[in-house]
Amino acid sequence: MTSGSETTEGDDHQGVPDGSLPVGVPYAYSPDATAADLTGRFAALEAGGETGVVVTVAGRLMLRREMGKLAFATMRDSSGSVQLFAGSKWTDRFESFTRLALGDWIGATGEVVRTKTGELSVKVESWVLLAGARRSFGDKWKGISDVDIRYRQRYADLWANESSRATLLLRSRAVSWIRRWLEDRGFVEVETPVFHPIPGGALAKPFVAHHNALDVDLYLRVAPELYLKRLVVGGFERVFEIARVFRNEGLSPRHNPEFTMLELYQAYADYHDMMALTEDLVSGLALDLLGTTELTYDGRPLSLATPWKRAPLTALVAEHSGLEVDMSTPLEELRRVATGAGVEVHGSWGPGKVLLEIYEKTTEARLWGPVFVMDYPKEVSPLARDHRSQPGLVERFEAIVAGRELCNAFSELVDPDEQRIRFEAQAAARASGDEEAMAVDEDYLRALEYGLPPTGGLGIGIDRLVMLLAGVDAIRDVIAFPTLRPEVRPGT
Repeated sequence: MTSGSETTEGDDHQGVPDGSLPVGVPYAYSPDATAADLTGRFAALEAGGETGVVVTVAGRLMLRREMGKLAFATMRDSSGSVQLFAGSKWTDRFESFTRLALGDWIGATGEVVRTKTGELSVKVESWVLLAGARRSFGDKWKGISDVDIRYRQRYADLWANESSRATLLLRSRAVSWIRRWLEDRGFVEVETPVFHPIPGGALAKPFVAHHNALDVDLYLRVAPELYLKRLVVGGFERVFEIARVFRNEGLSPRHNPEFTMLELYQAYADYHDMMALTEDLVSGLALDLLGTTELTYDGRPLSLATPWKRAPLTALVAEHSGLEVDMSTPLEELRRVATGAGVEVHGSWGPGKVLLEIYEKTTEARLWGPVFVMDYPKEVSPLARDHRSQPGLVERFEAIVAGRELCNAFSELVDPDEQRIRFEAQAAARASGDEEAMAVDEDYLRALEYGLPPTGGLGIGIDRLVMLLAGVDAIRDVIAFPTLRPEVRPGT
């Protein structure tokens, strides 16, 4: 390699027949410093300064250049980047060091110095190859731009695109923060079954699995709701689960068949309490992780500051579409309005379902919010308690932020007789071909017969919440390994 040149992403070891690169790699390695550690500890070190401090670091080689008998390399670890400064007079196996490929994992030991150009560096005395990279990480300046490669080969994307790693780190911090926040308020984290004997807890098509030993079909959970409320019956007054859930639905910028949901239940609370909890949690999370509640999303300002707007569903339909409809509107008139709005109306739909479809078609995407959309039709809310003053409605809300549903919450239905009626209506719909409808859960009804106190429940989509905080518009960006179509390989 000529003096002053830089490696390209296509460089590789080519076998190195003279054996100058190690054939074997160590079984373990013990770095005693990270890039972030060094940046913090030696921030005041002046250009050309030496420390006398010898450290051992490890990471990937992301950039390398040579200047005669000197070589400079950028090494990245999980905390950040630091320069490696090698020279033929002091670096063991210097020539081999200059033939390392971009992406190689290496360990290096040397004194912490700052070069004459002001770059904090480890002056490499010895080094070891920890893993060779046989594949490129893409253009070293632009990273990987092919979207399919980014999602399918996330292990490469995380190194080539720093924003991808930052997004997943933000997700991790968000989940940890939420867990601590809830525990500080007396909530107990629990785990409930992933395999359910019958589908329930949400209106969604489940995945079906077969258990060989029991010779029964089981359903991957679409929500943990019914098991969490069983725990409230059992005396856990505040419970939550950060649950992986599975819904057999299509792929879209907002949907992945497996995703993460926070569900929590609080005894002696109603949906007003859940609204207060939701806005406090989300605004507090943004303030702590981002330092502000004033965001920009999709090029538009978005304020998560409390309090959030609260409005009935029908009032929002009237405000944003000019359509004056509610549960007292005759069914035929609702159908006519829905058809005019572009909704394909099914003959089995009652007024509540038609009203919901009108809202989703004409209004939801226009709500920049945040706004709590309150008081949904009973027909489409089989687990929510009847509204205390408005017949035909239930005490349910969804929080809409940036035109998308962020959460769903109820004053929970606690009457076992009414819950049976709702379940049986769901079962009838399922028998008629509605694959998203629930079945009758006899054990849950039995639990309600032991007594469920007044309870507020809330489900927040963790993936969509992180999308807002990270400023991304595709759910695949916030999931480490999103569901993708099968890869088409050459010759198949």
